[in-house]
Amino acid sequence: MLIRVGLENNFEGKSIAWALDHPGCFADGLDGEAALVALPAALRLYAAWVKEHTSQPWLPDEPAEFRLEDTWECYTISETFERAEQGYEVNAWFLSDWQPLTAEEIDRGLQVLAWSRADLLALTSSLSDAVLHRTYPDERWSITGILKHLGGADWWYLDRLGLAFPRADVPADPLERLQKVRSHLRQVLPTQAGSSQVIGVDGEFWSPRKLLRRAAWHELDHIIHIRKLL
Repeated sequence: MLIRVGLENNFEGKSIAWALDHPGCFADGLDGEAALVALPAALRLYAAWVKEHTSQPWLPDEPAEFRLEDTWECYTISETFERAEQGYEVNAWFLSDWQPLTAEEIDRGLQVLAWSRADLLALTSSLSDAVLHRTYPDERWSITGILKHLGGADWWYLDRLGLAFPRADVPADPLERLQKVRSHLRQVLPTQAGSSQVIGVDGEFWSPRKLLRRAAWHELDHIIHIRKLL
């Protein structure tokens, strides 16, 4: 089994190794080498997670061959789209992000998003208000803040491709936001099967494949984050 890998360096001070054909499969590291070393273990956990949720897992039980296909160095730009010490961080755009999503890839991606959402709600639904709103040293958000951020980020990903509903209609309540934005994503993503749409916005390229890759990663990454807080 060939695992095509994209490596994103200097993302918020770390590196991410992406299994490009498997949304939600990724590994972090302090640098690129550490992220690549961590990816095989992450793939095994991902494959086991998929197998737990479906009778038709798409990752075969065979040794994986990892092939680094693309590397991206994140950088920041100013409002005038010039390199700058501070500003907007331009995240990875891999060559594979140009490739249209197939209907099968979208179906699998939506399954991954459904499973991660179930895991997120199972993790947080029984927490008391005190725990949900607790603040932590050196942390930007409480758990409630993370939930609100997740819903907002999904909306923002959709907005990059002109697929979002009006910003004024984004609910303020974190759980309502999560539900409404994810429901909308599930409706519109299947319409992107075979779409070669690529949009440049705020100095960064976006495509349906990149949207799915980042949305799947983002929720799973924050599930890990919340577990560490608890």
